Amino acid sequence: MYDEPLVSSLKSIVGSDFVICHPDDLIVYEYDGSVDKAIPDVVVLPETTAQISSILSLAHEKNIPVVCRGAGTGLSGGSIATHGGVQISLSRMTRILEIDPLNLTALVEPGVINLDITKAVAKHSLYYSPDPSSQKSCTIGGNVAENAGGPHCLKYGVTTNHVLGMEVVLEDGKVVELGGYPEAQPGYDLRGAFIGGEGTLGIATKVLVRLSRKPSITRTFMAIFADLDSASTAVTQIIGARIVPAALEMIDALAIKAIENARPMGYPRDAGAVLLIEIEGLAEDVNEESEAITSICEELGVREIRYSELAEERERLWAGRKGAFAALGSLAPNYYLVDGVVPRTRLPDVLQKIAKICSDLDLPVANVFHAGDGNLHPLIAFDERQPGSSAKALQAGEAILELCIEAGGVLTGEHGVGIEKKEYMPLMFTPDDLSIMKAFKQAFSPKSLLNPGKIFPDGKKPTQKASIRVGSFSTTDSDVWI
Repeated sequence: MYDEPLVSSLKSIVGSDFVICHPDDLIVYEYDGSVDKAIPDVVVLPETTAQISSILSLAHEKNIPVVCRGAGTGLSGGSIATHGGVQISLSRMTRILEIDPLNLTALVEPGVINLDITKAVAKHSLYYSPDPSSQKSCTIGGNVAENAGGPHCLKYGVTTNHVLGMEVVLEDGKVVELGGYPEAQPGYDLRGAFIGGEGTLGIATKVLVRLSRKPSITRTFMAIFADLDSASTAVTQIIGARIVPAALEMIDALAIKAIENARPMGYPRDAGAVLLIEIEGLAEDVNEESEAITSICEELGVREIRYSELAEERERLWAGRKGAFAALGSLAPNYYLVDGVVPRTRLPDVLQKIAKICSDLDLPVANVFHAGDGNLHPLIAFDERQPGSSAKALQAGEAILELCIEAGGVLTGEHGVGIEKKEYMPLMFTPDDLSIMKAFKQAFSPKSLLNPGKIFPDGKKPTQKASIRVGSFSTTDSDVWI
């Protein structure tokens, strides 16, 4: 813990009730949904931009590192205070400041839960499109930091495609505006550069998001295949036919077993894989695309296709998909979740190699992922009580990431680099590439006090210890982990 003068200064900014410094209380903030743990020296819960500005000015003056935290649902260690220092929790900044249904925008604070925006604008027949599977718990500030994706981002794009502008506090406490409405802003697109910066460039205190109109018709269907290869080929052919579903997800046999063990959702236990496909729009377009997708699946020997336009049935199908990661608790007490991307055409080959990597290490692996854009999410199941099992899980994860790069893919689709993948950045980027990135970061944060130890390699890999996060054993809490 820092000395009392610092704690007193922070209390004078936000009030005594909103500064946490007792060691027992700080344990709550030592982890997110990733591998590593680290305890901050002090946690501050501001309520306004002015308070955040004052906190950063104080930290800047004293050369104290600062890490920002939303809901703690991140999966790459982005909100872990690896260097100690001050952690700013945004849990009090939860106001939806303005809804403009005519201009299709909403102005929100960073602690607003993703799904709460859609709930707030539903009466206008609008919604917020990016939908991380943790949307019931993750915050907009965290979504901006990680450029979060989600099942429906195949058609509509990720966070950066739906954030028009932000109010941002820089390292030294200065407050600036990046982007805004209207979209055509002159000069460099600093808004776009800031999104996905993982908290290393500044702290967003207000976010202007783009809203979308609800489609006329939404149809969800499950295509049941005997094996992964057929399902993977169907993904390639659907996109190759110039059909872009709103969502195109794949769930393999082991994941189906876990889902049905945890809470039966009607998924076929004897399937090799299923595709969860959602299309939406005008009735004529939805019918035409449904026929085309059905034809493609039938040519590949699909065993069965189940269709639904009823909200209750559709929600049940999605509940199974979104609860899949947590359901792995029915098969093993722990899992390590990997996030990588490969070209769609390489899915069959890459999935086979992932299976071999895990088989060679005697580790079960389940696959639940955004098949439409090749964003893989292998879940490596293990039991941390068995000596060496955590290390083997990390070894498998590293091999999978290397495989993704070799296949022409990238290190992360939506979880960010954070601590987890920083040592693998040289697999994708040259020293000159990384040097330019660091120079850009220093333009925003010259002292590198904001979220240090993230994104850039420093020779420290995630620790091979028995603290790899486990998925929740309850489907009720599953939205925290997926």
